[in-house]
Amino acid sequence: MLGLLIADQDLDCRKQMAELFIEAGYNVIVTNSAANALDGILKKTAQVVLLGSEFDEMTAADLIPLLKKCNRHLTIILVTADTSLPLIRKLRSEGIFYHALKPVNGEDKEEIRQAVKCAFENLRNDWHRNTSDRH
Repeated sequence: MLGLLIADQDLDCRKQMAELFIEAGYNVIVTNSAANALDGILKKTAQVVLLGSEFDEMTAADLIPLLKKCNRHLTIILVTADTSLPLIRKLRSEGIFYHALKPVNGEDKEEIRQAVKCAFENLRNDWHRNTSDRH
C-alpha cells in the first residue's frame, strides 16, 4: 500500500490533514520530527510527503534536499501558511511537486486532496511505465 507522510510542526494542521486522508483511505503516517520524516523515507513507508515549513531546528528548504537524497522519486507537497515567491521557486528547483496553503476552509482541503490524488496517480503511472519497459 502506498504511504502518505504528513510532517508538520503544527498539531492542528497535522490532525486536520490526517483525518482527511485517513477517511479517504490512505495509509497515513504523521510526525512533527525531521528525524522521523527521514526514517519514513529511508524505510520506504512513504512515497508522498505533505511537508510543513519547519521541523525541530530545520526549515523545509533545509529538509527537502535531504529527503530527495534519501529517495529521488519521492513526491513532496509543501504546505505552508506563507512563503515568499523566490523561496517557492528555489524549492521547486529542489524538486517539490506542489505548493499549497495550509488548509483553512473546505476549498483549501480540496486543493490538498486533489494534489495528493494527483501525486499518487503519477506514481502509479510511472510504476506502470517502468514495469512495461522491462517486458
